[in-house]
Amino acid sequence: MQAPSVGGVRLPRGNGEVIRLARGASLSDFAEKIDANPAALVQALFNLGEMVTATQSVNDETLELLGGEMNYVVHVVSPEDEDRELLESFDLTYGEDEGGEEDLEQRPPVVTVMGHVDHGKTRLLDTIRKANVREGEAGGITQHIGAYQVMTHLGEDDRLITFIDTPGHEAFTAMRARGAKATDIAILVVAADDGVMPQTVEAINHAQAADVPIVVAVNKIDKEGANPEKIRQQLTEYNLVAEEYGGETMFVDISARENINIDALLEAVLLTADAALDLRANPEQDAQGVAIEAHLDRGRGPVATVLIQRGTLRVGDSIVAGDAYGRVRRMVDEHGADVEAALPSRPVQVVGFTSVPGAGDNLLVVDEDRIARQIADRRNARKRNALAARSRKRISLEDLDAALKETSELNLILKGDNSGTVEALEEALLGIEIDDEVRLRVIDRGVGGVTETNVNLASASNAIIIGFNVRAEGKATELANREGVDIRYYSVIYQAIDEIESALKGMLKPIYEEVELGRAEIRAIFRSSKIGLIAGCMVTSGVVKRNAKARLLRDNMVVAESTTISSLRREKDDAMEVREGFECGMTLTYSDIKEGDVIEAYELREKPRD
Repeated sequence: MQAPSVGGVRLPRGNGEVIRLARGASLSDFAEKIDANPAALVQALFNLGEMVTATQSVNDETLELLGGEMNYVVHVVSPEDEDRELLESFDLTYGEDEGGEEDLEQRPPVVTVMGHVDHGKTRLLDTIRKANVREGEAGGITQHIGAYQVMTHLGEDDRLITFIDTPGHEAFTAMRARGAKATDIAILVVAADDGVMPQTVEAINHAQAADVPIVVAVNKIDKEGANPEKIRQQLTEYNLVAEEYGGETMFVDISARENINIDALLEAVLLTADAALDLRANPEQDAQGVAIEAHLDRGRGPVATVLIQRGTLRVGDSIVAGDAYGRVRRMVDEHGADVEAALPSRPVQVVGFTSVPGAGDNLLVVDEDRIARQIADRRNARKRNALAARSRKRISLEDLDAALKETSELNLILKGDNSGTVEALEEALLGIEIDDEVRLRVIDRGVGGVTETNVNLASASNAIIIGFNVRAEGKATELANREGVDIRYYSVIYQAIDEIESALKGMLKPIYEEVELGRAEIRAIFRSSKIGLIAGCMVTSGVVKRNAKARLLRDNMVVAESTTISSLRREKDDAMEVREGFECGMTLTYSDIKEGDVIEAYELREKPRD
């Protein structure tokens, strides 16, 4: 049955059937599902005011619009559903423990330390681990995710706790959110001398959204002005009521600097885990976990910090995480010691990936390398399509003229020392709010040093390269100097954000505002064979200036909108300006003047942007 024409093109008509399409699908994918000619879909969309090629990734709204016109219900499959279907096609599942109750064994709790910047999160982890990672961080803020396992005691039992350290700067919201999803319990660090701050609230929201129990560490109780009771009162507004107030949240007053009550905090974590959570996993199944962080190591290649959530990861296993795959060649713990088998809740660094996985990617063990590669390739293709659909700007026929006009665009290439940082930096930069006249576009991003390939791409696309905690490799610097490519290096994220924002504002076209200078009334008109008509004027207000812009008013109606005062004389002398109350003679670039006309002089001044 043929449909009535859609946008003037006849297409097959559905009966309300549901068409499932992946995010970023093309019109060719749509046409294949409904047995139609892709060229007809292109033509139909063109007639509806959308210009898309047959193989171009299309955003969700356009797919749903076209489907609705043809009486199909287009259901764009979410990335999570699509990934689940992909794994099911290989008889794999993620997030499930295999076997029965008898196969489950207790595992250590995974704890995320969260809170506002400068409230002492990293100092607390330093004290717990008897190490110092804080001094190595640029600007004193943690900019990577690290995972560590420590031994503590509950009664007479030795117990392990796994800690995830999430970055503290506000730009790392996405990474902190991932930390909450990978965790069992959140320690909320609040400074007793400072109180609840914006990132404290943000951390609470992430933990509560992930349905994670919270233990509050009231830090810096040794400092002057510390008021732990005030913290307890403030946090009641966020449904965190202390046990001593009749609530369920454990509060522990600590000093990370002076090592006060740290053992009590660890005990509170274990008590909360035992009371509120059933932390068990099957160590005998194939390993599943999450990539907490990943980076490119010059000597070892791609290295991922992986938190095992169920099963046991062993050296030699075939693995896939996101669109990266490989085989476990080596595992090391946080102290650099080799690990042969990683049990549930164990964080390890894994060497053997063929590329760098993304922070937060789920890790799976599969039967053979071939399956891992197929899963990674299909995920990679899906990610490229979704990215293309997201970055494609919808252009309708109505605004085609505006789209063709020159728009200032700043192209960026981002390189960083690990994938989580690059992603956080990209999110922060794309979140900069600038006028519609300029646009920021990230054309490439990656982990590792700046390469000659990056420089060549930047040269071809007039892009700036941002290097975050990395430097140019080999001859890349020499090539960049030769090609005139700007490479900027940063180690603190907000410096990069500030400089890019300034650059974008510098690309904005100046805004001019009109400032009235003064008015003059024409009292007499003189004719000159050399000059033409000369207006004899009286300046009635302000000042008139030679070469100033002017408009000519007659009976309060504008006769000439934009003319120029080409010459100005006071008696017999040339003048730059004549002020109120003085007579002058002037000539205008507009010659149709009459006695009684009013000349309004003005100038255009550049208006500073907010």
